[in-house]
Amino acid sequence: MDKDNKHHGSRTIRLPRWFSRKHKGADPFQLSVISDGGEENDDYMDGVADGSSEMDPCISTNELRVFIGTWNVAGRSPVGSLAVDLDEWLNLKDAADIYVLGFQEIVPLKAKTVIGAEDPREATNWNLLIGKTLNNKYGCPWLTPLMNPITAENNRNDGIPNSERQPSISGRTTTPMRGQQSKYKLMASKKMVGVFISVWMRGELIEKYNIAGVKVCSVACGIMGYLGNKGSVSISMSIDGTSFCFIAAHLASGEKKGDEGRRNHQVSEIFRRTYFPRLPEDGDNLLPLTILGHDRIFWFGDLNYRLYLEDNMARHFIRQQDWIALQKFDQLQRELDDGGVFQGWKEGNIEFAPTYKYSSSNCNRYSGAIPSRAGEKQRTPAWCDRILWYGKGVRQLSYFRSESKFSDHRPVSALFCTRIEVVKSGNPRFPTIPTTFLPRTPSKNHGQERATGEVPSTLLSLIVRDVEVSPTYMQACISSR
Repeated sequence: MDKDNKHHGSRTIRLPRWFSRKHKGADPFQLSVISDGGEENDDYMDGVADGSSEMDPCISTNELRVFIGTWNVAGRSPVGSLAVDLDEWLNLKDAADIYVLGFQEIVPLKAKTVIGAEDPREATNWNLLIGKTLNNKYGCPWLTPLMNPITAENNRNDGIPNSERQPSISGRTTTPMRGQQSKYKLMASKKMVGVFISVWMRGELIEKYNIAGVKVCSVACGIMGYLGNKGSVSISMSIDGTSFCFIAAHLASGEKKGDEGRRNHQVSEIFRRTYFPRLPEDGDNLLPLTILGHDRIFWFGDLNYRLYLEDNMARHFIRQQDWIALQKFDQLQRELDDGGVFQGWKEGNIEFAPTYKYSSSNCNRYSGAIPSRAGEKQRTPAWCDRILWYGKGVRQLSYFRSESKFSDHRPVSALFCTRIEVVKSGNPRFPTIPTTFLPRTPSKNHGQERATGEVPSTLLSLIVRDVEVSPTYMQACISSR
């Protein structure tokens, strides 16, 4: 790409041969070659032209608006006053169909939290606040502060307070299916130490499309290469004929020479170790097994890439708001340009100030500025918080940072328009549960057994496995039978 034009349009690199495969269903590591920047709209349309919808009259294409957000919250718990900051970050004036939010350090990265058992309470608190923020915008009066304490027993939820829940057949609480006002439903969430991902979708779209293969995977690659202070949590899901993968990551910190190599290694490990196993309820659907097997992939988080630049020069460019000049020294951009990691991936133009590291909460001052404060860490400002994507049929509409002073990072967001393939006929609205898994009761006809519509809690646990899927989603799957 011409150097003078490399900052215009999204940035991509062509892929090496070792990612090639013969057929999408046979090898999960195939990635199509994406054209260079400047042809982004053509690439978006190619996602339709290359798809089966042009050949199959039973398949059409629709568009969805997907919001991706990432925020390192520096080990702080969510508080009620944070709802204002969340409202700005989620940009609800320009609402999306799907919200995918990735957090880092939702708990302090101390020995107790890194080595000890997972505590779901912080993830639950974030989900409740997200649900309240998303749905209060649309006049849902029942989304008021919780009256009952949050426990691990009811940590799978879509922001609905305990007082609005109804008992399930297992004695646990589930989301009521009828008469509720929620506009956005929690599809899935997953926490690993401080890394957390939460995916929300408009309720009417859950009814409209066939949502299948909702699975999660976590990869710990921190201390000793296997502890969860660093790593990723990923969610895989298919919307009708299009598969999505969302990866929220927190990579190795440090701005010393060679630290970028540790980050690159962790990226490779996440690619290698992220796996979404086939489950019995997948049936005949050939769902993707790995990250690179998906049609649309979004990778975001505190990727921690820094600047190859002295601190004083970095601050000079920041004062001048010369983001193009500053990006020439960005480590992640260098990796993309030189064919290091994320080959073939895209990132939108960065037209905002570096997001890390701010001096303290409630402060707009970068850490280490002159005159420095006692005990303050000297850190060169950098764009640590990033959002990348891969796949045809994806177009970025915006890429920006928010100005919440809640932590030493500023939250970052991107809004995308993405195309999906929709089967017009003969497609079940919800993923089906094989009848071999359903309990059987005697039939009056010839003593044969038949499948019943009631699914015990033990079966629900079997079906969900490691996937933290909301009760709304699971109940919809069951009700569709």
